[in-house]
Amino acid sequence: MSNPQQLRYSKEHEWLSAAEDGVSTVGITEHAANALGDVVFVQLPEVGSDITAGETCGELESTKSVSDLYAPVDGEIVEVNEDVAADPSLVNSAPFEGGWLFKVKVTGEPEDLLSADEYAAFVQS
Repeated sequence: MSNPQQLRYSKEHEWLSAAEDGVSTVGITEHAANALGDVVFVQLPEVGSDITAGETCGELESTKSVSDLYAPVDGEIVEVNEDVAADPSLVNSAPFEGGWLFKVKVTGEPEDLLSADEYAAFVQS
């Protein structure tokens, strides 16, 4: 499993792209997608809503379980991935591409976001 080097990662298994004009894209990692199994439903935060790092902002339901989606940063939701809402299996088949979940205008970041290498070590421990 290869985690893209340009992304940062949370210990709750979300990834975060570098901000473009203050907006970052968020998804769940391949590790999390594999652990969940086949994702069959996603509940994403609403556009315009505020999220707080470390707090629940949505839900992923798979054939194995239901898992909370945690905000990796503070900010305002500016876009959700309607393709994932229509076809949740994209979370499994393309977690770092078409399976992204939402875009957030970042207002604050926790200091404990991990690099790709740190995240790989975290999930192996």
